[in-house]
Amino acid sequence: MSIETDIKQTKFRNPHHRMALNLLYTTNWLSNSQACLLKPYDLTPQQYNVLRILRGQYPKPVRVNDIIERMLDKMSNASRLVDKLLLKALVKRTECPHDRRAVDVVITEAGLEILSELDKMQESWENQLKRLSEQEADLLSELIDKLRGSVEMAD
Repeated sequence: MSIETDIKQTKFRNPHHRMALNLLYTTNWLSNSQACLLKPYDLTPQQYNVLRILRGQYPKPVRVNDIIERMLDKMSNASRLVDKLLLKALVKRTECPHDRRAVDVVITEAGLEILSELDKMQESWENQLKRLSEQEADLLSELIDKLRGSVEMAD
């Protein structure tokens, strides 16, 4: 369906306005879809993001500040997310040997097991994205990067 059909709006101020609404709508669509995937595991998308960051560094611990730098949602409170994951025994916290004020976080075996289960489900979830070819997905990613000012497009 088109954005016009999905939000029942036929007129936009200009193509850029239509594009912005389409991006917002699609972002929410993707977020809601992933939240449904995570719900049975009692995880939020932000908690899932933290676990994936920690798995990427495993077995090395990661400082909370480093987690913040890597998070998709820059508005999330990483310390609070780590606390919630601690309560679920999916991560453990240790004092940094080099800086007693810093806190190191590492994913636990339970956290790794949940991610392993979610990896299988994530593949199925990503199949909905295959409506675009790999070339179209690459182009869309490049265009979104260009929109954010992250890269220059080649002519």
